[in-house]
Amino acid sequence: MSHTNKENWKNTQSATVGGGTTSSMAAAAAAAKSAAGVGRFQLKSFQPTGTAESKPQQSLFKLPPPPRKPEPVATKQPEEPKKDEFKVPTVNQQQQQQPQSGSSSGCGSGKDKKIWTLSNFDIGRPLGRGKFGNVYLAREKETKFVIALKVLFKKQVHAQGIEHQVRREIEIQSHLRHPNILRMYGYFHDETRIYLILEYAPGGTLFSKLQTQPGNKFPEKQCAIYINMLVSALIYLHERNVIHRDIKPENLLLGHGGDLKIADFGWSVHEPTSTRTTLCGTLDYLSPEMVQGQPHTKNVDLWSLGVLAYELLVGRAPFHATGFDDTYNKIMKVRYDVPPEMSRPAAHLISRLLVKQPEQRMPLEHVAIHPWIKLHADTK
Repeated sequence: MSHTNKENWKNTQSATVGGGTTSSMAAAAAAAKSAAGVGRFQLKSFQPTGTAESKPQQSLFKLPPPPRKPEPVATKQPEEPKKDEFKVPTVNQQQQQQPQSGSSSGCGSGKDKKIWTLSNFDIGRPLGRGKFGNVYLAREKETKFVIALKVLFKKQVHAQGIEHQVRREIEIQSHLRHPNILRMYGYFHDETRIYLILEYAPGGTLFSKLQTQPGNKFPEKQCAIYINMLVSALIYLHERNVIHRDIKPENLLLGHGGDLKIADFGWSVHEPTSTRTTLCGTLDYLSPEMVQGQPHTKNVDLWSLGVLAYELLVGRAPFHATGFDDTYNKIMKVRYDVPPEMSRPAAHLISRLLVKQPEQRMPLEHVAIHPWIKLHADTK
């Protein structure tokens, strides 16, 4: 079963709204006295379902509705700005990780708090289209800071019953500060749409870049560098009891300088104590316990890490098959081929991650010092 993007970014409305991402907009926007502020969703039934999975963290955001009616939206695709109009400021690592202060949304506080509306942004070209909305290149008018604006349509979100996923994505991603995790600077909404203000990753998805490589695979050194970056981000997440649960090339973006960044936290959970049972993610990347619907822990991300390492090196997922049943059987039996061209250190690392028993998978701290990583990606 192929792992192409199951989000199916298509069949959405034309670019009548903005969408996007940014690098440390919090620091730049604060310097320009435009820290972001936002409102609680006012969509009917746009509340957690009451299950363990969908229950939001206490007091993560308690915000009023937008103070005024939304700006009218153009009825046609906005013109794409000139190539030199959207200039992204250079952001150092300290700024990238600097925590934002203030409201629970991480978008500003006190007298500098700002309520965002669509009129605050110049809208550029579409970066992606999907079933629930679009993503656009955008620029904050006052600071000229370039972002990606992710626009979700409330009607589709409600119809598909994914309100809790959207809320969870905001609650988790807006509080994360790591150079290899896509930043969320804020969010706002109007009567029909939800807008997520995100860091702009100009390199696009790792999946798209993979398709441009000979044999749809990367050189071993580049693979190790990407895996090393991902390990650093996952250690950070797991230390904060966040499980991503949907690691795959489509959900990994490339920022300035080619740095890998984890994105799309719609399936992630913050679970300090208990295990999870929800089936989520892409089948090619699901662990045995997840495809069986069994309780699972942060060790599911270790399995996905092994699947990703294999795909980046070989050009296909290790359990890829033509049908669901075949893929399921290969996952449950942990049956995959090791190509003769794969180095022994790489094969060893993958074999220690693709282990059926979750507690026997190699811990991330050990992956970070594995000989394969040390040989190809050690920057010390």
